[in-house]
Amino acid sequence: MNDDFKNNVIWQKHSITRIKREKKNGYKSIAIWFTGLSGSGKSTIANSLEKTLFKHEINTYLLDGDNIRSGLCSDLSFSMVDRKENIRRIGEVVKIMLEAGIIILVSVISPYRHHREMICQMLGKKNFFEVFVDTPISVCESRDPKKLYQKARSGKISNFTGVQSIYEIPRTPNAILNGTDSVECNLKKLIKILYNHNIISFIDMN
Repeated sequence: MNDDFKNNVIWQKHSITRIKREKKNGYKSIAIWFTGLSGSGKSTIANSLEKTLFKHEINTYLLDGDNIRSGLCSDLSFSMVDRKENIRRIGEVVKIMLEAGIIILVSVISPYRHHREMICQMLGKKNFFEVFVDTPISVCESRDPKKLYQKARSGKISNFTGVQSIYEIPRTPNAILNGTDSVECNLKKLIKILYNHNIISFIDMN
């Protein structure tokens, strides 16, 4: 973007602000970012959490990595440069949704620490809740719901996380879930953590 163009882009202030939306909703908006290997169970857990939040009349939206790559980021590859751009675009979408006053669930591998740290800085630490779904790669491969590990091992796809590309475990995530536990167990654990962090105001054990 050239400087002349930048100088002609003026931020438009809105009368209805995030603070007003949060006050109306009765809860704070936040991004709950699920990271982990393909097949770790992060999307399943995120989906279960959204169903629970929806039941309690909390406005949410679940951004899934594959869905994003099917549309917004369909022009990107899995190179290091494109992976960063993929995460950046997701971050920009999340920023807009935070202003809408909702809780955003993001389920994306996001294998590199510096990309996740970039998102944390972009959104602000108080707006970023990192959930690491810790599942051994052997378990992920045994599940392989999309046959991606199989394709990676046979050379049909490249730059696949866990096979040709590394996954960097979060140093200090807000929550760690054991991906070998049941979805119900992880959901209960996560609900308790979110409650203890004052993100939600209920405990749901059903």
